[in-house]
Amino acid sequence: MPLYFYAECLDCGFKTPYDPKKPGCPKCGSLWREAHYNYAVLAQTFLKQIANRPFNLWRYRELLPIQKIIPDLTLGEGGTPLIHAKNLGLMLGLPNLYIKDERQGPTNSFKDRQAAITIAVLKEAGITEMVCASTGNVAISYSAYASRAGIKLWAFLTSLVPAVKMREVALYGTQVVKITGSYDLTKQLAEEFSRQRNMFLDLGARSIPCVESMKTIAFEIAEQISNLVHNHELKDIEPPKTPWMAPDWYIQSVSGGMGPLGADKGFRELKLMGLIEKQPKLGLIQTEGCAPMVHAWRQNKDEVIPVLSPRTRIETLATGNPGRTYTLLRKAIQKGSGGEIESVSDEEAFRAMHLLAKMEGLSVEPAAAVAFAGVVKLFRAGTIKPNEVVVINCTGHTVPVERSMLGEGWEHNIDATAKAVQENEEGLLAALSSVTIDKFPKIAIIDDEPDVRKLVRRILQSQGNYVLVEASNGKDAVEIIRKERPNLILLDLMMPDMDGFSVMDTLQSQPETREIPIIVVTAKELTAFEKGRLKGHIQSLMQKGNFMSDDLLDEVNSLLK
Repeated sequence: MPLYFYAECLDCGFKTPYDPKKPGCPKCGSLWREAHYNYAVLAQTFLKQIANRPFNLWRYRELLPIQKIIPDLTLGEGGTPLIHAKNLGLMLGLPNLYIKDERQGPTNSFKDRQAAITIAVLKEAGITEMVCASTGNVAISYSAYASRAGIKLWAFLTSLVPAVKMREVALYGTQVVKITGSYDLTKQLAEEFSRQRNMFLDLGARSIPCVESMKTIAFEIAEQISNLVHNHELKDIEPPKTPWMAPDWYIQSVSGGMGPLGADKGFRELKLMGLIEKQPKLGLIQTEGCAPMVHAWRQNKDEVIPVLSPRTRIETLATGNPGRTYTLLRKAIQKGSGGEIESVSDEEAFRAMHLLAKMEGLSVEPAAAVAFAGVVKLFRAGTIKPNEVVVINCTGHTVPVERSMLGEGWEHNIDATAKAVQENEEGLLAALSSVTIDKFPKIAIIDDEPDVRKLVRRILQSQGNYVLVEASNGKDAVEIIRKERPNLILLDLMMPDMDGFSVMDTLQSQPETREIPIIVVTAKELTAFEKGRLKGHIQSLMQKGNFMSDDLLDEVNSLLK
């Protein structure tokens, strides 16, 4: 429990005890207030108090705006894993890339933290009915926790919310109000509804419980990163002088911005108590079709110009007017450790979905994929450096995948009920011939580094149908290429005994392999002489650690046409 906490008005500075029934400042009426705790005392006691507690959200109760935990309300929120994105990191040349997997919350969203704290605060205050506006995940999380607490919930949802999410909200017994209009209009109607009926309204970034709940993401990450450092699991990172350690970057996709606002406050409090040396840089990523923060950031403005008509298929990020949240995040970036606000296209986000699923085994919703696409963009621009520790908040859950996200050719159809197929074994085998891999282009991957072969294989498998053969040295490469006759060769130059130059010379000296196109993928800085040896004998030269999946696939596809 907090030793002491109070709400301070961000406009007039007035300090008062926090009462959820009175969200506004009693002096000036502002809804923008911030919770403060006795950091001087907590700096001395916090680590001892949490030492033997379970790794979940309530582990950090002294820094949360609630007097008493209600055990019956918990659904197992918080304590989500920090997963090493080894394959994606290998592709980027970013070895210390990690994913905070918030899909593993009770309703598979980082909004479970918000709902858990807010509902607990309302239950403690005796509030029995509330209103929220949502693009999906917030309403689902609130519905689960409100039903458990016996609090009636009215959820205002824009009609753009996927039907499957609306049905899940209704399943919990929530009163669903479907609004045909933008999310910003939906918020206005929810606010007016709560005012007319004198109900508690979820205020998002203006709500102390909401912002405080998101601090717990920062607390967990700082603990988890420090454990990785002390266990020597981070590459070329020295242990900090402080008990915990923050990453160099905290990356999150952004709609209204409450999540990173809370996470930044969490890192700020940890630094204030001496538990971390520095705060991470913030990477805030929006979708191009609704990017008011990005536009204001690029124009060096303190306030956004609202986007009145969002043009994105990623509805959960279609907040056209984040309001003051942007101003606070801009200030956090400028006064903290820095950062960047960037946007990506819907298509880049959808490609990131494919990449994550096929390279890391993570199925995420488009809003979460926006953050991953943003990391790719920031890294390629040189904003994120190869030696930095990067944590991406994977905010959203696995959802039913729309056909439009898969493209053509994602399924193979066999009618096993047809009489001709069922009559004999030959018929069944003939039916299976429609999915034979012999119909796919064959590619040889030649490299002596197992991780590189694995990376290239994953990239190719993630975006196309290919038959892949591999060799780890030049001698085996020549033999397997003679035998398999691939349609394309991906060749490393630096291999022991028989290097890539010798492999190339041997293959092109023989009629049966002379015409097979070659892409050289190497880490070697080539001399003018070596470039001369390759000229006219290969189709493309790509530098390891300096190409992305799309670059490689573009080259592959152009040569296989």
